[in-house]
Amino acid sequence: MELEGKVALVTGASRGIGRAIALKLGSLGARVAVNYVANEIDARGVVDRLVGSGGEAMAVEADVRNSEAVKAMVEQVVSKWNRIDILVNNAGITRDTLLLRMSDDAWDDVINTNLRGAYLCTKFALRYMMRQEWGRIISISSVIGLVGNVGQSNYAASKGGIIAFTKTVAREAGARNITVNAVAPGFIVTSMTDKLPAERKQAILGMIPLQRFGQPEDVAELVAFLASERAGYITGQVITIDGGAFA
Repeated sequence: MELEGKVALVTGASRGIGRAIALKLGSLGARVAVNYVANEIDARGVVDRLVGSGGEAMAVEADVRNSEAVKAMVEQVVSKWNRIDILVNNAGITRDTLLLRMSDDAWDDVINTNLRGAYLCTKFALRYMMRQEWGRIISISSVIGLVGNVGQSNYAASKGGIIAFTKTVAREAGARNITVNAVAPGFIVTSMTDKLPAERKQAILGMIPLQRFGQPEDVAELVAFLASERAGYITGQVITIDGGAFA
């Protein structure tokens, strides 16, 4: 199995893209820490599915905005499995509205969860990867971080920040055989897209050459590749997965 013996931490892994990533990494032999902040039932459901398939997994509660909580989470993973090889910064939220109507809290919540969360998780996991001289850090950005979107200035700023952060950490960590990449999904079927009006969905589909929304599993396949030895010479990159919508 391609990731056998590796330990992966996936943030925001109780549902959606994070869930699909956790299940995919586990199917390839990785031991998976499933992070959640509030949705314990779904997180434990992911763990049960991984364990039921013969894998090893654990649920770890932590608010990625909180430095002490993230530090404790990483230490908990290392305490159980003695290492951490793969970090997937997936936890993210939206608080959409036009800039002139946006509250300070809506700005801070998105930046702190999406960007500060990636910073904290990377900082604490990287320490162990540097000692091991092997690691894979994969952050989930968004095409919105590349092109922007009306009503999402906070989200776009956070996802664009992840891209710049990724490129910088890739330069800092490369000498220790650690790759750092970002994945920028387009329109993926999640609870967020499920809330879109039918006419908006049809308009979006008209932008996508492949004429379908992406599935969380599409993103998970790309993340699994970047986590593997096969992607050992890929670092500092932003890979878009959007069906050609923003090609």
